[in-house]
Amino acid sequence: MISTPNYFHLSPCCVPQGMDEADSAAVSAPWLQDCVVSLSPCSDLMVIAKNHKAVFLSVKWRTDDGGREEMNLAVSWSGTLSTEEGESISSVICIPLASQKRSSTGRPDWTCVVVGFSSGYVRFYTETGVLLLAQLLNEDRVLRLKCRTYEIPRHPGVTEQHEELSILYPAALVTIDGFSLFQSLRACRNQVARAAAAGSEVVQPPPLAYKKWGLQDMDAIVDHSSVGIMTLCVFDQMKNASILGGFHASVKGNPPAMSQHITVGGGPYTGFYYAIEGSSQPLLSHVALAVASKLTSALFSAASGWLGWKKQSEEETTQKQRPKVEPATPLAVRFGLPDSRRHGESICLSPCNTLAGVTDDFGRVMLLDVGRGIAIRMWKGYRDAQLGWVQVSEGRGERESSPSAPLPRRHAQFLVIYAPRRGILEVWGTQQGPRVGAFTVGKHCRLLYAGYRLMGVNSVTSQGWQLHTQQVCLFDPATGALRTITVPFHLALSDKKSERAKDMHLLKRLTALLKNRELDPDILESEAQSILLDIKHPAIKKQVKRTNTRTHPPTERGQHIQGNFVHSSLLLFLSFRLWSLCLPIKVRLSPWEGAEGLEEELARVSITLQRYTQLTSGSRHSVSFAQDSPDASLPVQTFLSQMDCEGGKISVAPGPDAEWTQLGSFLFWGCLTGKVPLQKVCDKLQETGISPQQLLSLLLSVWLHREKEVLKRPDTARHLHTLLTALSSMKGAVEESWDVQCVSPWWQQVRSACVQSHSAAAALLAAIVSHHAAKANITSLAQAKFQSEWEAVSLELEQWAVCVRQLEDVLALQTLLCMPPPQGSPGGATPHCSVKSLLEGGRGISEADSVAKWVFRQALVLTEWSCFTLELLVSVCQRFPDSLSPDLLFAHCCWEYVVQWNKDPEEGRYLCWAVEHLKLVSSPHIQLGISSMMWNTFIVKRFSASAFLVEKVTCVTRLWSVCVLRIQDVGMGDAAMTSFMGSCVRLLQILMEADSGVEEVTPPELCVEEVWGGAEGPASIAELALEQKGVHYPLVQHHCLLASLLHAAMTFGLRVKPLSLFDSKGKNAFFRDLASIQLMPSGDMDPGLVSIRQEFLLRVLNAWVKTQVEAGEGEDPAAAQMGCGSGDKAWPSLCLDLGLLLQVSPDILLRHLVCELYNHGLDARAEQVMLEVEDKDVLGSQLLVLTGQRLSYSLLHSQTQTRPAMELLARLPPTLCTWLKAMDPSELACQSVPLTRTSRLVSRLIEILPENHGQYSLALHLLEAVEVLQGED
Repeated sequence: MISTPNYFHLSPCCVPQGMDEADSAAVSAPWLQDCVVSLSPCSDLMVIAKNHKAVFLSVKWRTDDGGREEMNLAVSWSGTLSTEEGESISSVICIPLASQKRSSTGRPDWTCVVVGFSSGYVRFYTETGVLLLAQLLNEDRVLRLKCRTYEIPRHPGVTEQHEELSILYPAALVTIDGFSLFQSLRACRNQVARAAAAGSEVVQPPPLAYKKWGLQDMDAIVDHSSVGIMTLCVFDQMKNASILGGFHASVKGNPPAMSQHITVGGGPYTGFYYAIEGSSQPLLSHVALAVASKLTSALFSAASGWLGWKKQSEEETTQKQRPKVEPATPLAVRFGLPDSRRHGESICLSPCNTLAGVTDDFGRVMLLDVGRGIAIRMWKGYRDAQLGWVQVSEGRGERESSPSAPLPRRHAQFLVIYAPRRGILEVWGTQQGPRVGAFTVGKHCRLLYAGYRLMGVNSVTSQGWQLHTQQVCLFDPATGALRTITVPFHLALSDKKSERAKDMHLLKRLTALLKNRELDPDILESEAQSILLDIKHPAIKKQVKRTNTRTHPPTERGQHIQGNFVHSSLLLFLSFRLWSLCLPIKVRLSPWEGAEGLEEELARVSITLQRYTQLTSGSRHSVSFAQDSPDASLPVQTFLSQMDCEGGKISVAPGPDAEWTQLGSFLFWGCLTGKVPLQKVCDKLQETGISPQQLLSLLLSVWLHREKEVLKRPDTARHLHTLLTALSSMKGAVEESWDVQCVSPWWQQVRSACVQSHSAAAALLAAIVSHHAAKANITSLAQAKFQSEWEAVSLELEQWAVCVRQLEDVLALQTLLCMPPPQGSPGGATPHCSVKSLLEGGRGISEADSVAKWVFRQALVLTEWSCFTLELLVSVCQRFPDSLSPDLLFAHCCWEYVVQWNKDPEEGRYLCWAVEHLKLVSSPHIQLGISSMMWNTFIVKRFSASAFLVEKVTCVTRLWSVCVLRIQDVGMGDAAMTSFMGSCVRLLQILMEADSGVEEVTPPELCVEEVWGGAEGPASIAELALEQKGVHYPLVQHHCLLASLLHAAMTFGLRVKPLSLFDSKGKNAFFRDLASIQLMPSGDMDPGLVSIRQEFLLRVLNAWVKTQVEAGEGEDPAAAQMGCGSGDKAWPSLCLDLGLLLQVSPDILLRHLVCELYNHGLDARAEQVMLEVEDKDVLGSQLLVLTGQRLSYSLLHSQTQTRPAMELLARLPPTLCTWLKAMDPSELACQSVPLTRTSRLVSRLIEILPENHGQYSLALHLLEAVEVLQGED
């Protein structure tokens, strides 16, 4: 949880109102996802569009119920924007236009709404929806509209960028110069205003001049950014010339100026385009070119009509004509970031045009260096992310007041990432900065980032302006709130190692603030207090103390501060805050009375307590004895034996827990149940002289050991509060000299008892009650000491807050662990946990390990989990967001299952579930480490034993001997051993995938919740996984190949010596450390070895086809024909993959598979596989024999011979008849095949056999014979 209220905030800005049902349906979260939304940088106009309709919302001031004025966005115009049939709105952008008046201070004159349509049209509107200009630039869908406005160059060497509007199409990019667009829009608006005033029709304006580039060498483009004009340095110019032209390349004198454009999409993932300035002239559509042959006359003629003296007939002719679309100038991609699997979704350029954020469909956010064209950082886990940038300038301070030349102000950039699937908004420092802020927002918000300011600004008109623009805003459709994002500059200096640098910056701000003579005293006090609270470094605190307590010379400013009461109070506060670090920070609150706050706190945890009570007070019965009950009468002898008297003072002698609890019940249970007057008991105990500490121990003992009875009596909490208050007021309980900023031994005793107790609910109730009692005690002491009504915030209360939070977490976890296991599950005793056990178990270990054991107990009926069980699991994960993050939880579940499997290897499902949980781990680093640990700790020994066992089992003929060998050597039977090999294959595949992915992402940072940061103990599974060495990919693949062969042999019951399928190098590499470099097989294998491998793979295919036939028996014939029966259909593709690794021709395997499928009557499946065969001639010859066997069975078999068949046999050519008689139908696995399938097979034969084939005529005769037989049937 990140909370930085002093550094970073989301402030409410304005609320959209007035949207009717036709435009917005209802203010529900998902509606915004289907709309196109654009917000003006000045936050004074928002456009929401969908399909062909749009709503314009403008700023209006409204007075709320409290009399305060607030800014709201209300509907100013709504309607339909589409004019062409079937077109829809695809992109919108709001461009504020600067005022040309000299008195302007930076506010926009008006805002133009630019709308792109699916038809290719781009239309320009006013804030009231009046059409100014429309132009067809390309006959394709407008993907994105983006704008670039003028920015004052930060350094003298930075190229001044021109204003520009860019329109992206799927294969083209159109750029319109900002200066000409600004002038045209102003003229259009003025002409529309004049026409509206005069009541005349609006004259069609001339088209805009533009440049159109045809983007090439990319498969798909979805977004772009126009960086602007750049000039290469001399070194880069000479480097490019040398690479492209070789040694004798010539270099021009001056590097050319180029416009840089970056696109994202696919193939490549990111493309960089460079258009040399002057290489393409601006294009004008045919409306201007048709008037005259020369450009000047064309423009003059068009402008004349625009100004009012154009003929009506010419206007009608122009409107009827379809605009001509100019061809694009080809522009090849200079270079890109190729990634065939990654597809970009959006790109967001930084304000200084040096960095860009890119999102993709893998859920990554990549930071690009625009100048170098490389990726410098990547964030993971941000699917459907939305990006924005915040640029912050350094405050005016020491740099402006430097005695020498004033130093330039520094600027910092922050990347804003909104992850809608997680509902979180994060702010990151660039380029390698940390995350400086994170906020939980809605899951259906929209991050609005313009990336530009006012259009029409230049270096002359911007002098003295203060541009009132927002950089990034977040729109929440559920609440209608529009929030701005503000980041202080000093966060750019703060990371894990530069806390001193941040505090030094705050010290400079404080010094400059105190030197400011014009600042209002109230503002000075509030800002100085805010800065002081932000300073954390002890050395800087001392420096501020010396600075503010030092005697200054009597200056005019000093005399003014000494004479001003507010300033004197401020200096007093600064000195008090800095040198008195142990004194309480006071917050003014209403006085606490009675147990009102206690009741609210108990109500907050009541739901969790009810769940815990429901699970712990179930129907399970136990045997108990009356004499062991805490309510049993206490004999006098026992009571006296527990009392000691030393020096005239009575004390309680320590004894066993049972006796201690019995004595506590005797003394306090009546008070807790309300049966005995509390005050009388306390007065009597105080008279005895027993130390309050022992009485407190007795009270806590009875409270914690009688948890079930406490939970059944809601009023016991109030009685406990009264007892604690009375005991703490006894002499010797809380020392009068106790400083509220120090830890009280009295209350520390209560906390120690609570954190050590396994009674989670009773401990939480005791902590909440004690927290309120301690708070009242501290408040009374502070009031007596400071004589004020302020509430003291002390170290004691901070420790209580942490303790209560820890106990709430433990109660949620214990509630989950108390869920009874279902019948038939492994079961076991319910584990118990406490704060102490979690802290001593390691950082994040005990929580994840406990939940993993609970998952193991419940996993046998995973699909039958109730909503109540899932709700409990989710609530626990929410309380431990770091310790029970998905990756850590899945890693611990994986380890728990593999440990349980190792105890009983016959339970192969445990190992399967372990591998399935391992697949769910998203971090490849953790996945790689867990896989390596599993392999080295549990798998490799049994895997090697299994391989050697299968190698020698071929010599054993008796079945019982095989079973005895497998159980003795491996500890598993046939079924468990087959499941084990399948799990080994999947584990090694995961290991290879993780090894390939570790280079793409950075290792995760393992952290724990803030309240559990003091945990100590052994390293967690994830930490051990991150410490594992990498693996040698070829060696892992080598073992995966062996596991796949063993799995195939065991699945289909094939006798094979698996190690004999490898040469000596391959055998020696087996069962070595996967991180070691071994001598692997390379080059062409021995043909004899390849032949053995081929024979084995063919046997696997034969066995698989038989299982498909068996799976189809008893099913629908059509389903069986299409292979819809049971059975794993991945074996053929697996055999092909194994063939590539074993140097077996895949085409041989495919041909054999086709023949086997036809042989077993699976013709439809065989036709599908036939499409992948390359050598159709050989396949045709093989299938010709199979066709002859089918026809021979139909014509010559004794049981199927008919008179028409005999007549047909007599008419056949002698060669065909002789050939059919030579066929042996007994080789067919499926002899009774319908003639329709045989006819289709012969037709396929004629298609694949060339006409010059030796057996082509035989195939024709077969086709004729089959057709005759079909006709007779």
